Amino acid sequence: MQTKLVNKKLSDVKADITVEFLTADEVSSHELATLLSQAGFKGKEDQICFLYEKEILLCGLEDRSADNLRAAATLAVRTLKNANYKSAKTQIKAEKTFSALVEGFVLGEYAFNDYKSENTKTALTTISFSVEELDHKKLKNIFEETIIIAKATCFTRDLVNTAPQELNPKTLSEIAEKLAKDNGLTCNVLDEKGLKKEKMNAMLAVGRASVHESHLIHISYKPKNPKKIISLVGKGLTYDSGGLSLKAATSMVSMKMDKAGACAVLGMLKAVSELRLDIEIHGFIGAVENMIGGNAYKPDDILVSRSGTTIEVRNTDAEGRLVLADVLDYAQDKVKADYIFDFATLTGACMVALGPYTTGIMGHSTVLKHKISFAASSSGELVGSLPFNKHLVKLLKSEIADISNVSSKPYGGAITAGLFLDKFIKDENKEKWMHFDIAGSAYSESAWDCNSYGATGAGVRMISNFLQNIK
Repeated sequence: MQTKLVNKKLSDVKADITVEFLTADEVSSHELATLLSQAGFKGKEDQICFLYEKEILLCGLEDRSADNLRAAATLAVRTLKNANYKSAKTQIKAEKTFSALVEGFVLGEYAFNDYKSENTKTALTTISFSVEELDHKKLKNIFEETIIIAKATCFTRDLVNTAPQELNPKTLSEIAEKLAKDNGLTCNVLDEKGLKKEKMNAMLAVGRASVHESHLIHISYKPKNPKKIISLVGKGLTYDSGGLSLKAATSMVSMKMDKAGACAVLGMLKAVSELRLDIEIHGFIGAVENMIGGNAYKPDDILVSRSGTTIEVRNTDAEGRLVLADVLDYAQDKVKADYIFDFATLTGACMVALGPYTTGIMGHSTVLKHKISFAASSSGELVGSLPFNKHLVKLLKSEIADISNVSSKPYGGAITAGLFLDKFIKDENKEKWMHFDIAGSAYSESAWDCNSYGATGAGVRMISNFLQNIK
């Protein structure tokens, strides 16, 4: 679908149908108020009204906030996809909510149909946004940036949604290399020989039962004279069976999403490089497949991580933190960053704590948490802060190693996973680091807001916003 910003009055823009957004208070003063009343349209949230003879689609709004406009635009574009209109237009009424409106149309239009034998095509090809009595030049910049971020989010969604027989550690590395070539980035990949040389034994243990070799991907965007240096670390479990601590059959379905952290990092690199931000970005991805076999790592194994910290394995399904332990240590040695963010579909416990739509954020810096929360709110993503405390640290104690990979009690699972990662953050980087648990927000079994079934691209809009406004 093509999106266009048109410097004309709405009435002068040619399109098959006009989309309008109305609050309940605005319905009564509308020029078609009588007709709307007869149709039963009251301007409520999630309510739509097709006036076919007038070539108008009306969408209800709780209010004109960015979040509500984004959701209403999503509903509008999904409705239009099921109709037979080729083009639609809508009017921009406020600069501050323009980005959300565009996102709603672009992200709401997304669907992943690569595996459908008969891909149903929609007639809708064009959405035009009319600028009237607003600064067209300024809106053009916002429009172009919004499209870049939205497309990077959809790029991330495509990667997460790709089936595991196609996307494994090797093919994920190839995708990163192609992105680097296309966007002028640098990319270096360590195979298992390189991982062994780096003594990344925790990561290697997780992937050793797979037929696919584990890879570490380092992809970088390096502009001249960057004002900040950021390291982004992604969990790339291209499939997670749980290992010998085998998941239940129903829990294995959708485990292709366990690579969502890695895919988000690639999406962020795509967005930042196309926005041409003056910030140096390093993406570090641990690409691994956790399978079963005669050589699989086992509960009771003691692993020596890259940092030298020994880990008692009590559950092989707590594998993502083992991969991240080595990748985080590697990232800190390779790059002296101003911020270090890791992204992982790490724990079901995060969904228990925050629900299925919210990313859990953890770290030591209250200031950084506030900045991330502001970026999330501004971009339309949801985050919730989960607090560290010294008493939960004790639950990771091991009698035979430096640390256990799971808590000794079934409570605070998302936080204890974060505290496990904290063990591998160097003291000088504690205040620079933030852990993002996207287990609930990265993938959905049903459509919500601007997200369709499947991958959401969680993290891309939020971090892009954070980086755009970094000082």
